[in-house]
Amino acid sequence: MNTRCGMALFALVAGVVLTTPASAQRPSQAAPYLGYIYPAGGRAGSTFNVTVGGQHLDGINSILISGGGVQATMLDQFKPLTYQQFRSLSKRAQDLSKKKNKTPAETKELAELRKRLMSFNRNANATISETVTFQVTVANNAVIGERELRLVTASGLSNPRAFSIGQLPEVSKKVAKFTTDEISKNAQRRGEQEAAPPSLETSLTIPAVINGQVLPGQVDHYRFKATRGQRLVVATSARELTPYISDAVPGWFQAVLTLYDAKGKELAYNDDFRFRPDPVLYYEIPEDGQYVLEIKDSIYRGREDFVYRITISETPFVTSIFPLGGKDGAATVIEVKGWNLPVNSVTQNKECKPGVLPVYVAKDGWISNRLPFVVDPMFQCMEKESNDDASHAQAVAIPIIINGRIDKPGDRDVFRIQGRAGDELVAEVQARRLDSPVDSVLKITDATGKQIAVNDDNEDKASGLNTHHADSYLRVKLPATGDYLVHLADTQRKGGPEYAYRLRISPPQHDFELRVVPSSINVRSGSSTAFTVYALRKDGYNGDIALVLKGAPEGFKLNGGLIPAGQDSVPVTLTVPAISTKEPISIAVEGRANIGAKLLTREAVPAEDMMQAFAYRHLVPAKELKIAFAGGGKPASRKPGPPVAEIGPIKIPAGGTTKVHVAMSLATFSGKVQLELSEPPDGITIKNVSFSRDGSEILLASEDGKAKPGLKGNLIVNAFASAGAPRKAPKGQAQARVPIGTLPAIPFEVVAR
Repeated sequence: MNTRCGMALFALVAGVVLTTPASAQRPSQAAPYLGYIYPAGGRAGSTFNVTVGGQHLDGINSILISGGGVQATMLDQFKPLTYQQFRSLSKRAQDLSKKKNKTPAETKELAELRKRLMSFNRNANATISETVTFQVTVANNAVIGERELRLVTASGLSNPRAFSIGQLPEVSKKVAKFTTDEISKNAQRRGEQEAAPPSLETSLTIPAVINGQVLPGQVDHYRFKATRGQRLVVATSARELTPYISDAVPGWFQAVLTLYDAKGKELAYNDDFRFRPDPVLYYEIPEDGQYVLEIKDSIYRGREDFVYRITISETPFVTSIFPLGGKDGAATVIEVKGWNLPVNSVTQNKECKPGVLPVYVAKDGWISNRLPFVVDPMFQCMEKESNDDASHAQAVAIPIIINGRIDKPGDRDVFRIQGRAGDELVAEVQARRLDSPVDSVLKITDATGKQIAVNDDNEDKASGLNTHHADSYLRVKLPATGDYLVHLADTQRKGGPEYAYRLRISPPQHDFELRVVPSSINVRSGSSTAFTVYALRKDGYNGDIALVLKGAPEGFKLNGGLIPAGQDSVPVTLTVPAISTKEPISIAVEGRANIGAKLLTREAVPAEDMMQAFAYRHLVPAKELKIAFAGGGKPASRKPGPPVAEIGPIKIPAGGTTKVHVAMSLATFSGKVQLELSEPPDGITIKNVSFSRDGSEILLASEDGKAKPGLKGNLIVNAFASAGAPRKAPKGQAQARVPIGTLPAIPFEVVAR
């Protein structure tokens, strides 16, 4: 780095970072977005049609379904009329209607226009209004379980959506179409529901998987025959398929299941399964006959993306396991409870490595649902009753993980430990995150009962789809040497065999997890693109985390690969060489940190940043991190230059400025080019940009009092050009512009003047 005159230099070639001049003068193409898949799965060994609803679905190149054994071929595509198109076609149709002597061609044109105009829906949601239909063929030997489906278009790779491969026969309703007439009919049907038995039904033979969509006011019914003694499990997937609906409250499809007999008598009802929104019913059939299953939204909302899959069968279903974890290197016998189970226990293999493993059972070839089981290297023991109060507290030596239960309503478990003055202690419950219904409350007292600390709920951004972070966490410094008591209870005073927990009591175990957002990264061949890496720090770990690429082809480069100490996220950029490929590739991002005497490495989990109910944001894990090349994998037309040079942090004085020189000629771009910071830290701005034929200079400024010395991170700079010929924009309207590229991340540090 050249530090003369406060200027930092790094090599940046226009052909490496920006798209071609020709593409810069076209309107930019947004990456495809998938709002729903219907049906969201199918049976192994079958062929069926699938409809995907979303936005920006033009120019589909291929369909990706993870896991292998599945092929898909595109059949049809529908793109709705825009309001401007609707008005234009309406005028043309009116003109033709008024014409008395129409030619055969005009008569045909009028009929086609009317058909197109009938498809216009002013109430449609733009994010799911485009649809693509394709044919899916699943091999007989395809692995059963959850997959991900993405679309690849000329503008890049879509977000993933859940797609299941199952074992049972499947029944699917027709693809739903959101129309004003349908809304009116459903609303009327809803109003008549109390007075009349359900009249719109689909007949089916069980066992089966039912696929459907719910529109506003709609109630779906399925009639089937069942015989006395059948033990039916009716399990719904709805929120699991569309985790969060950003513009709805609650922020997901809240499905409700009801089972009726042939006379309309309600036999069973469920609107969730414990703390999970997707309902599950278990019912033993009392006599031979006809039965009706009903599904609806709890408050009669609906839309095409209110998609569901219901499994109705006598397949095994695990409702709880105990313990929730075991030690690595040791075989653990796991008690399983549930419905239609062939066994009451399974054994964890002692060869299993630390991590979260799935526990399931199989019966006659049918596989149950899966519950999480934690393998951990820390010493573990079982809770021993009776330990309900201080006088009967169970003595344990730390560090330790205790596997226990809240055995009955009102139960309280107390554990006695020894501590020294000044020692830092962590007490953490894992229950809700492991599918246990425990809503814990955790308290630490001294031997006299004086409260040291208490916690009910602790947010864990790594806990997937949980919106109620019910697990407790405490980190305290002990005030004196002596005995301490750790009290654990259910805050709702509930309990039972399924109310299992894991309680860790130990010194802080510094660690971290990583998330990469988004899980589908689109980049132009020979250019750069930005994404975000989140650090989920554990037990107060606050140090640097270095980031590196794994499994990437030669020439791929991660810019700004450091999450600075004390920060929970950092924007980075990926720069790729000028290669020609249409196929997305899989890569991984790994984090490394020196903690004590150990080098910890953690692979980043790909995730999607989803909004729930207009405000709340969640990092929803995905299965794969995929890189796709926008523009069909065609590299920039310009001859690529040398690779981007590595640079150290740019030092910006607090309250001062720093110049950054970019070796980038913009003379070939028509119109004005602007450089802008993307979501910079508060107080960091671009004060001025000057261009010349052989380079550009960015003047970065730090506002005194906002950007304080010690602030570190990466600056992401995006380049924009005016769209088409320069024009004077109307008053109050910005000049139209097109994004033309992203510079590699610029590491920075604010320093004292």
